Amino acid sequence: MTTTELVCLIQETKNLVENCLSNSTKKFYGIDWKIFTQWCDNFKEIPFPATPETIAKFLTYQNLSGIAHPTLNRRLAAIKLRHESVGVDSPTKDPLIYKVMRGIKRTQKRAVIKKAPATAERLETMISSCPDSILGLRDKALLLLGFAGAFRRSELVALKLEDIEKTPDGIRVTIRKSKTDQEGKGETIAIPNGTRFRIVDTLFEWLKKANINDGYLFRSLRKNGKVQEKALWPKDVARIIKRYAFNAGLTVSDFSGHSLRSGFLTSAAKAGASIHKMMETSRHKSIETLAGYVRYENLFENHAGEKFL
Repeated sequence: MTTTELVCLIQETKNLVENCLSNSTKKFYGIDWKIFTQWCDNFKEIPFPATPETIAKFLTYQNLSGIAHPTLNRRLAAIKLRHESVGVDSPTKDPLIYKVMRGIKRTQKRAVIKKAPATAERLETMISSCPDSILGLRDKALLLLGFAGAFRRSELVALKLEDIEKTPDGIRVTIRKSKTDQEGKGETIAIPNGTRFRIVDTLFEWLKKANINDGYLFRSLRKNGKVQEKALWPKDVARIIKRYAFNAGLTVSDFSGHSLRSGFLTSAAKAGASIHKMMETSRHKSIETLAGYVRYENLFENHAGEKFL
């Protein structure tokens, strides 16, 4: 191997290491590390290399400040990565850290606050308030496609025209990368036009009016209605959902960017769809997660006490 080839090999190795995490994960790890170092500075502790005792005190302080267990797990991962990236053994592997985290998990008793699902009935009311304008058409197409594909908001705004294949029955949509597909292998789902919502018709009407022939499906608009090249941000999806929840007379704070995804699954469970068919659309890897939707919707079905209560 020549010197040039060796240099290229080393550089390619560095590139692979740098790309082992998504950009969003890198961003949050950077925030977590900053929080840890600022805490160390305030309490006269050494952040690097950190001792297990320092990290244990940091975790305890964070727990007392109301930080949730999953967030603390992520902060530990950020501390671990920062140490191991320069060849230093991570202090997060110490048994003390395991015990502290186990104790935090057992003592944190927070009720899980779930956002409201934008079910088919709610969605119908929401889209009825979409204005007769290019903005209203974009929002209607976004709400319908987001619901019908059980999309995460980041997946929805990342969709491009080349990801859509029209068929006689509807469209096939390829999701290039998602939360459960960080390697970007891609997954394809089917979305029918439907008789109630006409999802495909609405989508292509938006694309025609917006003169979108390639690139992102859902884009920002200027105040004069001119369509921009850049895609919407994931936070824009949540903002749009909340806007139309308000228009529909729903409690805005109950809804989030996840409401379209949970709305589809809740509606599918209520309609008696099989878990495996639900998984085809939602791309969940765990049956247990979807079983929760089915169980919630069918709590009163064949109730144990229905014949004597």
